[in-house]
Amino acid sequence: MAKKQKVQRPKAQTPKGFRDYFGAEVAQRTDMLRTIAGVYHRYGFEALESSAVETVEALGKFLPDVDRPNEGVFAWQEEDEKGDGDWLALRYDLTAPLARVYAQHRNDLPTPYRRFAMGPVWRNEKPGPGRFRQFYQCDADTVGSGSVAADAEICAMLCDTLEAVGIERGDYVVRINNRKVLNGVLEAVFNWFNVIDLDHDDAETQRIKKEKLASDGSDGQAEISANILRTIDKYDKVGEQGVRELLMGGRKDSSGAFIDGVGLNRRQADLVIAFVTSKNDSNDETLTQLRYAIGESTVGEAGVDELQTMADLLAAGGYGPDRIVIDPSVVRGLGYYTGPVFEAELTFEIHDEKGRARSFGSVAGGGRYDDLVKRFTGQEVPATGISIGVDRLLAALHMKGRLTSDTTGPVVVTVMDRDRMADYQGIVSELRQAGIRSEVYLGNPKNFGNQLKYADQRNSPIAIIQGGDELAAGTLQIKDLILGAKIAQTATHEEWKDRPSQFEIPRADLVTRIKTLLDEQAK
Repeated sequence: MAKKQKVQRPKAQTPKGFRDYFGAEVAQRTDMLRTIAGVYHRYGFEALESSAVETVEALGKFLPDVDRPNEGVFAWQEEDEKGDGDWLALRYDLTAPLARVYAQHRNDLPTPYRRFAMGPVWRNEKPGPGRFRQFYQCDADTVGSGSVAADAEICAMLCDTLEAVGIERGDYVVRINNRKVLNGVLEAVFNWFNVIDLDHDDAETQRIKKEKLASDGSDGQAEISANILRTIDKYDKVGEQGVRELLMGGRKDSSGAFIDGVGLNRRQADLVIAFVTSKNDSNDETLTQLRYAIGESTVGEAGVDELQTMADLLAAGGYGPDRIVIDPSVVRGLGYYTGPVFEAELTFEIHDEKGRARSFGSVAGGGRYDDLVKRFTGQEVPATGISIGVDRLLAALHMKGRLTSDTTGPVVVTVMDRDRMADYQGIVSELRQAGIRSEVYLGNPKNFGNQLKYADQRNSPIAIIQGGDELAAGTLQIKDLILGAKIAQTATHEEWKDRPSQFEIPRADLVTRIKTLLDEQAK
């Protein structure tokens, strides 16, 4: 007789890149979401809750693999009779769903449409320390307005939101840039391909570059632009000189490996460096430097003018450079955004795993994206918005010790006689009706010590006890678990006698005495 195979039990572990959240963490996040929603609502934004699942077609900008369109997302194909049903995916962010919602319901929505959304998003990416495949975002967007006043309002609201959740002024800065300014710089860079500049390039070099652009057309210029953008993004890591080398012929990295450069000449590189390093002590000085970097570019001038308008509007609202600054080094996302782009950075120091001091970094980002809805409608619809990374913001507040969520557990009604469950349910119902969080112990009541241990595990402030003697006398025993823990650690015998952690009260005084005790514990 064949030996019966042992049934393989599933492993009790979370999937790679995911994690579980328990009571206190969930409560803290819920409080933060409520606070953020309050600020968004105060600014006139309406809540939107869209589907967590979208068609892959709606999320197409994230999916470069045509044969298996699930790069970066969790996707699956619906079954139909022919075996070629629609591809669906968990949402990658909250912006692509907004574009679909607006395109679908635009005839029924006001213009501009101002909405906020909160919830989890999923990314099928390699996880790492502090990097999960599921995380929360808080977005606010204005769709249908091309005015930079909408961008300025988003930045002001972002400041108010950070301060509302507990980030103090001086611990953050909102930095703004504009894609049009970068486009102006690139335009000035490419203008140098149309002249022979013997001071910076010999004729042969100019000829080669011209031929490359002529043969590659707009694709060649787009590739060079993308390489320039990627190089600028390395400014924080390699500094001004490193960026200059990468814009030109290339440089060796820390390992000694040579990294090819973009191939710009010195004058072209100077324009890009002037753009990246144009931040000064005042917004006016920064704008002056940017006007130099864009040369005679019309689109660049429009971008600088938009930044000037935003700075003026924000200053009129009391949001000066102590909170919001123009900073051309903000380049992340410039390949996606079409105008102003903004990023909220926490500036206080933390220490990494090696004990090295560094600033906390970005917790929110956004900007103007006038092309996204066009994918659905064929018509350009202006839009601007911000997305806050909730988990990073919670981590920052943990480090600063500014989380104020109440993690106190419920009042626990202990069970001295399992045949009297109706009496205990009557006690807990009276407490709940008075707004007091409470529960009856529902485990095995045989060992009373286990009941008190359970109350400790629940972080309960009070345990209520009623045995046969208390029932006959019409009383209850109240055990102050908070005071009891303090007495066990520090109190003297005399202090314990002056204020015992367990005392008796009339049954009729239940709600009044419990409320009083909870108020005393909260002080």
